[in-house]
Formats: sequence, C-alpha cells, structure tokens
Amino acid sequence: MTNSYAPAPQNSQRPDRQNQQPSLTNPVRYPSGAAAPVLTKRAFLLVLMTLLVPGSAQIVAGNRRLGRAALRVTLVVWALVLLAVVLLLTARSTLINLITNPLASLLLVIGLAALALGWAVLFYNTLRLIRPVLLRPKVRPAVVVALVLAMVLGSGSLGYAAYLLNVGRDAIGNIFSNGPTIEPSEGRYNFLMMGGDAGADRTGRRPDSLSVISVDAKTGKTAIISVPRNLQNAQFSEDSPMRSIYPDGYDCGDECLINAINTEVTNEHQDLYPGVQDPGAQATLEAVSGTLGIKVQAYVLVDMEGFSKLIDAMGGIRIKAGGWVPMSGDMVDEANGIHGMPLGWIPAGDQTLDGYHALWYGRSREFVDDYARIQRQQCVQQAMLKQLDPATLLSKFEDIAKAGTKVVDSNISASQLGSFVDLAMKAKSQDVGRLTIGPPDFDASFSTVPDFDVIQERVDQLLAAKASASADDGVLPQAAAPGPLSAAGAVPGTQPAPSPSDFTPVTTTPDGKPITEKMLNNFKRQGDEQSIRDLVATNGQCAPL
Repeated sequence: MTNSYAPAPQNSQRPDRQNQQPSLTNPVRYPSGAAAPVLTKRAFLLVLMTLLVPGSAQIVAGNRRLGRAALRVTLVVWALVLLAVVLLLTARSTLINLITNPLASLLLVIGLAALALGWAVLFYNTLRLIRPVLLRPKVRPAVVVALVLAMVLGSGSLGYAAYLLNVGRDAIGNIFSNGPTIEPSEGRYNFLMMGGDAGADRTGRRPDSLSVISVDAKTGKTAIISVPRNLQNAQFSEDSPMRSIYPDGYDCGDECLINAINTEVTNEHQDLYPGVQDPGAQATLEAVSGTLGIKVQAYVLVDMEGFSKLIDAMGGIRIKAGGWVPMSGDMVDEANGIHGMPLGWIPAGDQTLDGYHALWYGRSREFVDDYARIQRQQCVQQAMLKQLDPATLLSKFEDIAKAGTKVVDSNISASQLGSFVDLAMKAKSQDVGRLTIGPPDFDASFSTVPDFDVIQERVDQLLAAKASASADDGVLPQAAAPGPLSAAGAVPGTQPAPSPSDFTPVTTTPDGKPITEKMLNNFKRQGDEQSIRDLVATNGQCAPL
C-alpha cells in the first residue's frame, strides 16, 4: 500500500515547478497570449532599447548570446566615445591627428561601417522578436515606421559618418602631402597663401594673390603680410636653387615681377628642384622668404577658377563692403586699362556673396589699384575662416571637402593637420595683425624699387608686436618713431590698429544722391571714368560679418 502511494507526490510536483517558472508568464520574452495593449508597449519598448542600448532587446526577449556580444561591443564603443571627448577637451590636436592619420582613419571607416551593419542586423532581429502578426492591424504600421526611423537614426547615422570620414580622408590625401613635419621658426609657423590663375593660355598657375599667414606656435596669434604681385627684384632665400640664376634678386626688367616666378620655374628651371612636386610654388615660397626675411615653411595654393565652388559649398560669405565693385567686361584699351561695359556691380554695404560674386569681389581692380584688391582679398580670406565654423563644416562637410580637392593644393604634411587646426581654432577669437608691402603701409611706388631692409624691419616689428601681445595678454608696446614710407606715419604692427569694420560704406554721392548701378553704367557709357573712380574709391574697405 505504502509503495503504491509513493510515486504520486513526485508526479504532482512537476507541473507545479513548471507553473512556477516566471519566464512563461513574462510577456517580454513570451508574448503569445498577452493582451493587445501589452504587446503594443512591448513592441515600442524593444525598438527603443535597440536604439539606446544595442543588444539589450536580445538579452531580455531573444537570443541572449547575441545580446551579450552586442552589449559588449556597445560598452566598448561608449568607452571609446568617452575617451574621444576627453581628448577633445584636453588634447584636441592629438585627436585630430589620429582621425586624419591615413591608417587610423581607414580603420575608423571600416569600424564605423561594420558597426552600422551590425546595428542594422540587430534592428532586423528586433523586428522578428516583436512578431508583428501578434499586434493589432492598426498598430503594425506605426511599429514598423518607428523601427525604420530608429534604424535610420542609429545605423544610418553611423554609415553616413563612415562615408563622410572617407570623403575627408580622400580630400586630405589629395590636398596635403606625406612629407616630413615642419618645425616652427623663431616660435612661429609661416604659411604662404597663393591665389593662382591657371588659364588655358598659361603654363602653370600664376599667383596674383600672395599673403604670408604667420601664426604663433603656442598661442595661435596671427599676422597677415600681403605681398603685391608686381613686386620687383624679389630676393631669393639663401638656400634657394634660384640664387644660382638670380644671385642679386629676380631682376630682369619690368617683366620680372614676383608672380612670374612660378611660371618661369615651371617652364624653364624644373631641373633645379628634383623630387619637388610643384617647383614653381616652391620657388615662389623661397622668393617671399628672402624678401620678407623670415622662413616660410609651407604653402597653400588656391586655384581662383575653382575658388567659387568652395564659397558655394560653404553657403556663401558675409561681408561689409566699403564701396561698389565692378564685375568688369572685356578689355577694350589695354594700354590705358579701359574695359567695356561691366557685367554687373557688387553694391556697397552688407552683402552675402555666392562663389561667383566673391570671386569677382576678390579679383576686380577696375577703377582702383592693386592694393584695394589686396584689401578685399584679405577680407574674403578672413570671412571664409570666420564663417567656417563647426556647424557649417559638419552640415556641409561633403560639399566643402569635394570642392577643396579641386581648389586647394599644399605641401603641408597631413600628419600635422591636428596641430594646425588647433592653432586655427585658437586664432579665430583673436585680433589679426596686418602689413601690406604697399598702400596703406608703404608708398604706391615702393614695390617698383623696394628697400628690403625696410621691409624686413617692418616685418620684424609686426611679429615682435604680436609676440609681445601674446606675452602681455594683449598689451602692445609703445609705438616706435614713424617710418618714412608709412602712409599714416605709424609703424605697422607696433600699436593697435583701428578695427577694420570701423568705416561707413559709401552708398551716396557727395550731394546725397543714392549710388545705383544705373548711375554708374551711365557714367561708363559717357566715358566719364573719373566720376566712377571717385564714387568707388573706397571699395578696398571691407570687413567680414
């Protein structure tokens, strides 16, 4: 009797254990039989979990092994992002150098693409876990739309980031060199920026715009030195191969202007620069170095024909123009510099210029001299730097990067981009010192018979003032005695200059009539060029907005 009752309690306890398993009644893992509102909440919850913590949905509702693997990857990615934030705050240049390194950026592109694909797989797996057939018909489209949007926001963003990084990687490879890094000279990095012109009838690019951007290697304080394109007898630096041909300077008559060096070297003297990618640009750099008495370490050559594409990619630039600027027609009297009817005019006042008009604004010199054009070119450069903020760069990165490969060429080493970008960000909030080897800092005829001792003295004074301002937290030294060739009698760079925006655009005639395009064109038709010169005389005044 006793034996007949012995097995009964054991059999009766097995169903009890099964009923006590909480997983069977957990609607997250076992949704069959759950109420419709619960299933709806479950579906949206799993989508949100996959978006915020990839792998968590699989742990609570699906394949735990897959979920744990995905969660480990998620935690590693979060740790790397946290490390990147720390580097951004404490060692920004290191982070940028890492991202711009060819091998590191390639691995990052592959890693981002793999993460995007893996995240998409998790979203697809989450859709299977949701089991849409269990949902009410009216709810199914909303859940599917929510999952697709989450997948685009998460996986799609990573995929797009990988694409943009690859675009930037290609742009850096096309623009910058793989050469050795450069060291600061007397505590400064000196870059030559050349606006080049490469027409179909020219061999090589003729730099019509020459500016040295000198940057303090520690503080980022910046000075811009503009060299006129018609400077004669330019001096080559002591280590320049061109000194073997022009030991006393680039002096072969009126044709030997500094902007002709690029073309001459490209056509006739490439053999002096074996292994140099752009001998003409290198020779021009050496001429500017010798003329200014400083070591210019690298150059950036901007093709002016493609310049407008870069401006358009940025969404235009904003400036305050001091006077009307003509978009000149064809030359009709080359001996006297007379053009035909203008194609249009850029008005005085606050303007937003697209690439086409910005190019004209920086190149036009009808009715004024080269020095007014130089001032406008400086202004366009400053406007670009000022407006190329992180928001603009991120929102239009692809267009900017693609335009940059067609516009910019440089011998700057890609391995130093992090350091230079860091310095550029420091420089954005600081005043810029300026010196022009011509008006307003020198007489207009100075470029024809330049005194290189005077030029180098002025350059030294400008850079010494910037260094002193860095050391004294913005306090500049007392002005030295006025120089004989300075337009205003002040030594450039030794005392604070008035703000370049402290001018009133000339929008009316002396008797108060508004200046209009019709008025200027009427003067042009009448051959009254002098009246136009009087009305547009201030068009060299410009300030970025």
